[in-house]
Amino acid sequence: MIVRNYTLKQLQTFIEVAREKSVSRAAERLFVTQPAVSMQIRQLEEAFGLALIEPVGRNIQLTNAGQEFLVHAIAALGKLKDLEASMAEHVGAKKGRIELGIVSTAKYFVPMLLVRFNKLLPGIDIALRIDNRDNILGMLQRNELDLVIMGRAPANIDCEATPFASNPLGIVAPPEHPLVRRKRMPFDIVKDHPFVVREHGSGTRAAMERLFEQYEIPIKIAMEMPSNETIKQAVMAGMGLSFLSMRTVRHELASGHIALLDISGMPIVGKWYVTHLSQKKLSPAAQSFKKFLVEQAEPLIDSWA
Repeated sequence: MIVRNYTLKQLQTFIEVAREKSVSRAAERLFVTQPAVSMQIRQLEEAFGLALIEPVGRNIQLTNAGQEFLVHAIAALGKLKDLEASMAEHVGAKKGRIELGIVSTAKYFVPMLLVRFNKLLPGIDIALRIDNRDNILGMLQRNELDLVIMGRAPANIDCEATPFASNPLGIVAPPEHPLVRRKRMPFDIVKDHPFVVREHGSGTRAAMERLFEQYEIPIKIAMEMPSNETIKQAVMAGMGLSFLSMRTVRHELASGHIALLDISGMPIVGKWYVTHLSQKKLSPAAQSFKKFLVEQAEPLIDSWA
């Protein structure tokens, strides 16, 4: 049997390059330089004597060997995570590492929760991944994440989703918008007004589409944007209305830079869930963080300014 000289870091780097289809974007994700990513890939290719990636225009494409390598690399990392979870039981809940994925909207309160959790259990390291819902679900399904925080439990993945906080969503507008002064408006009043919306794959976009389908109203889209921060700036500039989590705009609402429309039946109140694969054996560290969210997160989020 030939022993190949390659490292866990090289496997992780390769998976990131494959996912992003770009060395530069992978470097940003991994918080390293582009030459460092290129070197890791080159060393991995040298270890196996195969080309795993090839440039196509400005992007990266996997070779046939690279596609097969990706399947086995993801499976190998999943097995290593299971190994770490099993060994962590011998250490206890005070030490360990958690791979945590969160949807973009959760970034407005999760860092605060991580600071509080770190004060309770400083020996636990948390690696945080932030992305839209579709991408986070893909990572969960591939067993790349221990826990996921999202606003709607996945329907097509065998997982355990536990609610830990409320997630109110409403329609916001620039403060000078004519609808801001009106009270208890019917929902269909927004049908002729343009909306700035999140991209397809976002949980907020999916929730918005379900709501408009419920009222049988088409969404008049002014622009589609990939981040809540950009959307807030667009709303403040008068580009249109938007449908957002109240957790996202709490500071703008308090300062008067954005206004919440008074629409009957809104805000709608969903839930935030902490989710993991049903068959996954959670480490004591992951169990501790899940317990912390369920028992302490909501009052911390509500009181956080």
